[in-house]
Amino acid sequence: MPVDTGYAGREYAPNAPYEVGREKLREFADAVGATHPAHTDPEAARALGYPDVVAPPTFAVVVAQRAEAQLFQDPAAGIDFSRVVHADERFVHHRPVHAGDRLVTVLHVDAIVERAGLAMITTRAEIAAEDGEPVATVVSTLAVRGEDA
Repeated sequence: MPVDTGYAGREYAPNAPYEVGREKLREFADAVGATHPAHTDPEAARALGYPDVVAPPTFAVVVAQRAEAQLFQDPAAGIDFSRVVHADERFVHHRPVHAGDRLVTVLHVDAIVERAGLAMITTRAEIAAEDGEPVATVVSTLAVRGEDA
């Protein structure tokens, strides 16, 4: 089944809030080799003006991927995740993510373009605090190989 290009332009409803926990931030910082104490030590983070431990910049992808699941798990979209290759990821941070945040994400399917047996899917995840304050924008581009590729 090919990717349904009609999904381009779609906007999904906001997903349930994701509560950012200290331990998740510690685990992520360890996984990506982010060694600054502000990622693991609340006192170090507070000394820098943050309310609690602060996320490494790429942590926003964890939140964005939860929203992207709405598209990838929709059988009618025609996306076989075993045929997906990650092509690009871009972040715009409006403010740092920190422990205690409750983040809500709206997923936008900005484009689906077919080229040479690939469907290039560009999504944009607008991440905000529960009160609506913008936190980050994550733009992802994925290449989905066709069945013949």
